[in-house]
Amino acid sequence: MKLSVATCYVPVDADIRRNRRYVLQQMRTAHAHGADVAHFPEACLSGYAGTDFPSYRGFDWPRLAAYTQDILELAGHLGLWVLLGSTHRLTPPHKPHDSVYVINARGRLVDRYDKRFCSTEDLAHYSPGNHAVVFSLKGVRCGVLICYEYAFPELYREYKRRGVQLVFHAFHAGHAPRRRVKDMERQVGAHFVPLNRGASLPEIRMPAAMQAAATSNHVWISCSNTAARHSCFPSFFVRADRIITSRLRRNVPGVLISIVDTTARLYYGTLRWRDRAMRGVLHSGTLVRDQRSAERTRL
Repeated sequence: MKLSVATCYVPVDADIRRNRRYVLQQMRTAHAHGADVAHFPEACLSGYAGTDFPSYRGFDWPRLAAYTQDILELAGHLGLWVLLGSTHRLTPPHKPHDSVYVINARGRLVDRYDKRFCSTEDLAHYSPGNHAVVFSLKGVRCGVLICYEYAFPELYREYKRRGVQLVFHAFHAGHAPRRRVKDMERQVGAHFVPLNRGASLPEIRMPAAMQAAATSNHVWISCSNTAARHSCFPSFFVRADRIITSRLRRNVPGVLISIVDTTARLYYGTLRWRDRAMRGVLHSGTLVRDQRSAERTRL
């Protein structure tokens, strides 16, 4: 199956009117380039509490709902699927969910993924979710994850068990104060920077984790991040054999078009043993019964 994915790069901030304008613009760009789906960053429409603004106190929820409806209507008009990062309000006094809305090509909300693993900072503003989201798009089985969940390979393995071929992973790794960026760079250590691709922890760890997830699960991954300065890395796309096929320019908003081809002959060296490893059979080949194998403290 082939699927055209638009991985979007939006400078997310507290101004939801501005966020909406970017989303609608990039949806039109994605459609003009023949994309089947547009994938937006974490909290793309609402902004991200704790980074883009202090808290949800006094937040304009009716405006957010109205702007979300505008996006639903344009998705239906364009015939474009949309993965929209935003915030889903809960009944007070519960904190909202950090969510990705799954909108189909008819402009209908067909599911919602809520970030399950929230960081300690997130938990000051958000309630964690409790479910995976799996859906089919033009015959390609898809799943959704959000930012900090890159650090939990169990989530990728869960999707692999459910037959997912493409993961939409939405990030908000950016818009941090310069002092925070400098602190993240100090944590790496200037003498280690030449040995790594990047100068800060998110810049090094997150793309590397996406490549590891792709190769250990043989899944394609769309990685959409905020373009707001300082953006730790631009939006990029990973093939199922861990190859990054394209990326945008850092801090420059844009749309990245990638083709998922699940019939492509990609290297998959673990194919023969992957299913049995997931069943708990943690070796390849056939075990032997041999005394010299059993005696582990003798030469």
